[in-house]
Amino acid sequence: MRILALDHGTKRIGVAISDEMKLIAQPLEFIPAEPFADVVARLKTLIREKEVELVLLGMPRNMDGSYGPAAMKVQEFAAALRDALTVPIQTWDERLTSQQAQRFLIEGNVRRKDRKTKVDKTAAAILLQSYLESLNH
Repeated sequence: MRILALDHGTKRIGVAISDEMKLIAQPLEFIPAEPFADVVARLKTLIREKEVELVLLGMPRNMDGSYGPAAMKVQEFAAALRDALTVPIQTWDERLTSQQAQRFLIEGNVRRKDRKTKVDKTAAAILLQSYLESLNH
C-alpha cells in the first residue's frame, strides 16, 4: 500500500506517490484544481490504481506556525475530500515546500516555462518525503 500526497493550490494540485515500502516519494502529476468533481474522480482513480491507503494533504502554515487564509482553504478541501474518498486524509506541515521545489528545479536546470508545471508535483514529493522520513525514524 502507498501514500498519495497532495500540494493544494488555487490553480493546480500537485500529486506525489510513495513506493510500497514507504521510503521514497516521487512526483506523479498535477490535477487542475477546478472543478472539484474532476479532482475527486482523478483521485479515486489514482487511489484504486496505485493501491493508496492514505492521502497526505499539505497544510500551509506561517513561519511562526500559525494558520493563515490558505490553511483555511486547505481545511475546507480536506473536509470535502473526507466526504468524497474512502481512505483516510491526513494533513502535514508544508512550510517552504514550494520554495524548495523551485530551488530544486532551478538547480536541475529546468527551463522557466517548464517549471510551472513541475513545481506543484515536486512540492508534493518534498512534502511526502518529509512525512516518510518522520515514519522511518
